[in-house]
Amino acid sequence: MKPLDEMPESPTAGRDNKAPLGEVLEFMRLLWAVDHGLQSTSKRMESTLGLTGPQRLVLRLVGRFPGITAGRLAQIMHVHPSTLTGVLKRMEKRGLLERKSDPLDGRKALFALTEAGRTLDVPATGTVEAAVERVLSRLSRARLQSAQEALMALAEELGGAEAPGEYAQGTSLSREEAAAAPAADEPANR
Repeated sequence: MKPLDEMPESPTAGRDNKAPLGEVLEFMRLLWAVDHGLQSTSKRMESTLGLTGPQRLVLRLVGRFPGITAGRLAQIMHVHPSTLTGVLKRMEKRGLLERKSDPLDGRKALFALTEAGRTLDVPATGTVEAAVERVLSRLSRARLQSAQEALMALAEELGGAEAPGEYAQGTSLSREEAAAAPAADEPANR
C-alpha cells in the first residue's frame, strides 16, 4: 500500500489531494486496508482451501487447545459466542470438529479436531497466517512489540479486547509475555 503522498492525484478539481491526512486518518486508512485484505484473502481461502479465514483460525485454535469450549474460543477470537455457533456447526457438519459434552458441566460442549481436521491443522500457503508470518519475519522484536501494543490498545479502546494475555485455556500471561511469545508454529527468532 502506497503512502498517501505517493498516490496519483484524483481528477477532482479544486482540492489539494496531496495534503496529509494526519496520523489518525492515515492509521484508520491502513486499518481499513488490512480489513479489506483479510476479507479478500478469506474469500480466496474458501475457494482454494475450503475454509474461510475465521474457520481456519478456529481449526488452528482447536488444534492448539483440544477440549476447548465455544465460549473460550469466542473470547480468544474477540467475537460474540452466537457469532461462533454457525462456524462451529458448519465445521462439525463437514467432519472437521467433534463436539463432546463436558463431563464436569453437561451444559458445555468441548471441541476437538477430527482426523480430517488434523490434516488441515498445518501451515499452508495462501492463508492469512502465511501472510502474517512473512510480515512478522521481517520485523524486529521491538517493532513487532510496538505494533502489538498499538493494536491491543486500539482493541481495548474499541471494547473488543479481553483481559491482557489470557489466550490459552487455563493460562494467563502478562501483556508483555503474550506479546513476546511466538505462536506454536512460528520460529522463535525474528
